[in-house]
Amino acid sequence: MSSLFAFPGQGAQQVGMLHQLPAETAVVLEQASAALGKNVLALDSAEALQSTRAVQLCLLVAGVACARLLMARSPAPDYVAGLSIGAYAAAVIAGSLDFADAVRLVALRGELMQQAYPQGYGMTAILGLDQATVERLLADAPGPVYLANINADNQLVIAGSDAAMAAVAERARVLGAGAAKRLAMSVPSHCELLEQPARELADAFAGVELRRPAIRYLSGSTARPIFDPERLRDDLAFNMCRVIDWHATLRTAYERGVRLHIELPPGAVLSGLARRVFDQGTVIAFQGARLDTLDALLREEVSRTR
Repeated sequence: MSSLFAFPGQGAQQVGMLHQLPAETAVVLEQASAALGKNVLALDSAEALQSTRAVQLCLLVAGVACARLLMARSPAPDYVAGLSIGAYAAAVIAGSLDFADAVRLVALRGELMQQAYPQGYGMTAILGLDQATVERLLADAPGPVYLANINADNQLVIAGSDAAMAAVAERARVLGAGAAKRLAMSVPSHCELLEQPARELADAFAGVELRRPAIRYLSGSTARPIFDPERLRDDLAFNMCRVIDWHATLRTAYERGVRLHIELPPGAVLSGLARRVFDQGTVIAFQGARLDTLDALLREEVSRTR
């Protein structure tokens, strides 16, 4: 049996999330501040988190800090995966990307996305309709709107202009959607609208060293492991403009023997999605759990593989 560290994406952010990290993670906060050139603790206020750049940096730092804290006392996971911006924390923990480089790249990523669509665009979750139905609604939309995330068979996220998303949401409710909720996202991620910012980010990636993952890295876009550093470079740079198939990523992990899913901070959104797939296994979120409990679960998985 195997274990997976899962890192959440934008929308999971919480006010004060960096200030609430365990004291033992202080060194990661210091490293992030040094790479950023300012105190990273200034980024998790309610006001600061209105910025896409601040949100993405906070998610990166929180994920890496808590994963390193856990790995300092426990066996490393067999797999890592991240939803959207979470992929950067996953790549750091896999040993493929230096943390300082990740901080600088994520800062640029947030800036590029924010500058491309400062207002009038975002993302909306649609619950209760299948993918084919949602795609038909998108095809008839009165403006730019695209499928962005496949979180479950009947939990999808669309991205585009506010007007087009509102029209799709209204029609989705008529067809019986359980909910059509605008997300706390100010940019239309994971669709072709972000192709140009992704190309600019890829240019910045060209000067960054990436290594073969020491821990198996699952792509949230392709739902497949990536071993080659150049493929990983492409995956990270362009994931902002590619559909995220998180449901398929979880299925891949389960089919490869993963039976322990640990969600890194903040929150437990990914744990709710994982329980739909890991019907035989353990799903737990770092936030709210005891370190000794997580340690025991990881050691148990190691013992089962022997």
